[in-house]
Amino acid sequence: MTMKNPLAGRLASEWCGKRLPLEILQSNAGFYIGTADPESGPCSRESVEYFPEKGVAQAALDSGNWTQKDVP
Repeated sequence: MTMKNPLAGRLASEWCGKRLPLEILQSNAGFYIGTADPESGPCSRESVEYFPEKGVAQAALDSGNWTQKDVP
């Protein structure tokens, strides 16, 4: 499902009880759309997709062309 660029991470809210802004994060698998808590670090991976470059992930976030994960 394509997202309409929500302001906050759905999984972060549902599973962590935190309203955190979506941002581009990186793991060994690539870049992804997720959330991070300034105090404790990464909270949720929101996108199903991993992206090869940060700019590609940012473009997906900006356009809403990414798929929301249903569960962490």
